[in-house]
Amino acid sequence: MSTGIGTRGEPVTPVNPAGNTTVDIAALLERGRTLSTPVLKAAVDRLAPPMDTVAAYHFGWIDAQGRPADGDGGKAVRPALALLSAEAAGADAEIGIPGAVAVELVHNFSLLHDDLMDGDEQRRHRDTVWKVHGPAQAILVGDALFALANEILLEIGTVEAGRATRRLTTATRKLIDGQAQDISFEHRERVTVEECLEMEGNKTGALLACAVSIGAVLGGADDRTADTLEAYGYHLGLAFQAVDDLLGIWGDPDATGKQTWSDLRQRKKSLPVVAALAAGGPASEQLAKLLSADAKSNDFESFSEAEFATRAALIEQAGGREWTSQEARRQHAVAIEALDAVDMPQQVRAQLTALADFVVVRKR
Repeated sequence: MSTGIGTRGEPVTPVNPAGNTTVDIAALLERGRTLSTPVLKAAVDRLAPPMDTVAAYHFGWIDAQGRPADGDGGKAVRPALALLSAEAAGADAEIGIPGAVAVELVHNFSLLHDDLMDGDEQRRHRDTVWKVHGPAQAILVGDALFALANEILLEIGTVEAGRATRRLTTATRKLIDGQAQDISFEHRERVTVEECLEMEGNKTGALLACAVSIGAVLGGADDRTADTLEAYGYHLGLAFQAVDDLLGIWGDPDATGKQTWSDLRQRKKSLPVVAALAAGGPASEQLAKLLSADAKSNDFESFSEAEFATRAALIEQAGGREWTSQEARRQHAVAIEALDAVDMPQQVRAQLTALADFVVVRKR
C-alpha cells in the first residue's frame, strides 16, 4: 500500500485496503467517543475546583471563560481501539469502556505535560491549558488525570481489572521514558535511527499497544492474546508517530492546529531529521552544520520562515522525508500481520485493519 504522505502533501489511497471499504471509520470513532465521554466527564467531575474546569477546558467541553463549547476533543482512536479489543476477545464492546476511559485519561495527562515542556501554545486550534490557566494547573491536572485512570480501573474490583491496571501503569512508565528520551535528544547533535525508534516506541507505541489490549483483558482474554494485540498496537503506534513526524515539519497548520515547521522550531530529533542526518551526502552534511549552529544560537526564536523552510528542504533532499514515509508503511504492515495470530470475529479484524489504514493515511 501507499502511505498518506505524498510528495506535495496530498492524501494517497491505499493500494490494498483489505476490504475496508465496508468499514465506516467515522462511525467507529464516534462509537468510541460516545460510549467513553459520559464516563470520562463523570471522572473529571471528581476533581476539586478549579482542576475540574481546567480539565473540562482541555477536553474541549468548555471555553476559556467556562461557557459550554463543542471543541475538538481529538480523533478518539484510543477509545475506539479499546472497545474493539473487547470484541476481539469475544466480549461486548461495553466491557472495554473503563479501559477506553483510563487510556484516554493517561493520554491527556501526557498531552498536558508535553504542551508545557515543549512550550506549545496551541492544541486542537485552541490555546493550551498552560497558556490559559498557567503551568501549575497544567501539571496538577495532568497528575490528577493519571490518578483517575488507575482509580477507574481498580474500582471494577475484578482480577481482570488488576491485570488491566498493571498493563496501563507499565505503558505509562514507558510513555514517560519516551518523553524523557525525546527531551534529551534535543540537546544532542546526533541521535541514531535506532534510538529514535526506541523513543517513539515508548512515547507513542506503548499507550496505543495498551489501548488495543486493555479491553480484551477486561473481557477475560489470556496474556498471549493480549500480548499479540499489543504487538499490533505497538507497531501501529510507530506508524502513527512516523506520520506525525512528517506532519510536525510539513503539516498544514490549519489541519494540525500547530505552527508551521513546529518540530523544527522545537529542535526535535524526529525521524525525518534523524534519517536525513544519517543518510550522508551534501544535503545531509549541510543540514548537520545548520543544526549544530542552531543548537548554539542565542536568537533561534527569531528565525524567519525562510530559515525553517531551508532546513525542511534539506531534510527532504537528504531523503529523510521519503525514508519516514517508507517506515510508516513498514510499521503498518507489521501491525496488520500481527492480527493473523489472534482468533477474532472477521468484522472486528476488518475494523482493526481499517483503523490502521486510517492512522497511516491521514491528510496533512
